Amino acid sequence: MMEFFEANKDILLFTGAAAVKALAFLGAVMGFTALMTLAERKVSALMQDRVGPNRASVFGFAFNGLFQPIADAIKMILKEDFVPGRAEKLLFTLAPFFALVPVLALFAVIPFGDYVMVYGYQLELQIADLPLGLFFVLALSGLAIYGVFLGGWASKNNFALLGGLRGAAQMVSYEVVLGLTLVGLMMIYGSASLQDMVRAQGRLLFGFIPAWGVVCQPFAFILFLIASTAENKRTPFDLVEGESEIIGYFMEYSSMRFAAFMFAEFIEIVLISMLIATLFFGGWQVPYLYETGFMFPGGAELPLNHYLVSAMQVGSFTVKTVFFCWFSLIVRWTLPRFRFDQMMSLCWKALLPLALLNILLTGAAMTFLGKL
Repeated sequence: MMEFFEANKDILLFTGAAAVKALAFLGAVMGFTALMTLAERKVSALMQDRVGPNRASVFGFAFNGLFQPIADAIKMILKEDFVPGRAEKLLFTLAPFFALVPVLALFAVIPFGDYVMVYGYQLELQIADLPLGLFFVLALSGLAIYGVFLGGWASKNNFALLGGLRGAAQMVSYEVVLGLTLVGLMMIYGSASLQDMVRAQGRLLFGFIPAWGVVCQPFAFILFLIASTAENKRTPFDLVEGESEIIGYFMEYSSMRFAAFMFAEFIEIVLISMLIATLFFGGWQVPYLYETGFMFPGGAELPLNHYLVSAMQVGSFTVKTVFFCWFSLIVRWTLPRFRFDQMMSLCWKALLPLALLNILLTGAAMTFLGKL
């Protein structure tokens, strides 16, 4: 046994480290997503001058609704798992998995830190550093369309089918814009690896401005923010679940199947917030913080312990993610819903030409001004 371990030590350590990172990171994401379901209702209550959920308690302690996600989970588990008699039962069952699994898989390429040294080994704070991670994100995120469409079609309900058709049209359309907005970033940073892009954002422009994506591509950031909100089917782009029109691709779902669709939406909020932080706001980067500590433009230095630097980087990424999750909730309860034709016109007649224009301007700037 010892001989086998010594011969395969590197492989075993790599596999074990990947498993630990996956369990820790995805566990944190799932726990935070559960709290997001509470934050959604708390933010809406605050903006509408209501109290919000605060009744779920354990031994009489409610902690202002902190136990509400647990109560919701118990309620979903105990609800009747209804399947319409005319439904395509196999596809009706698989649709929530098609919506949930691709979103969970995308967290594998999100870098939540640089690296940390563990017993002499350099442990990358990313589950999988793919050279084409950005293309992996775009390819796998497109698979979530199948969950939306199959959920509406397999229900054999005309209103659910209409929601599924709307969802497929909306997600395909905005997926195109989403991909085009990222072309400029790949041109500037010269890589499709998310970890490489974050490290490239640690450079300084003119000696003092961090080369974050929002600085190099501010126009692309605005387009990405709009397209990602539409991709996530959040207000004002929630036409696929227009309650006022009695339309929704999941309207025939109940119990944990319905919960899977809803959980996928909240997980996608976290994923999009992480992508915005990673691509446009430096990811785990802290301005002027490097491996050995702070190095300020004037030449002043502040040496720091390696583990403190790593903790600050992970904390920076967490703060940025939480901020954009909060921003998504604010937008959700501020803007009114578009009409479907308005939403599609916005994509094809406004956002798509602007995304192409951004690529043209980026190429022209890199040609005449030199690569940043």
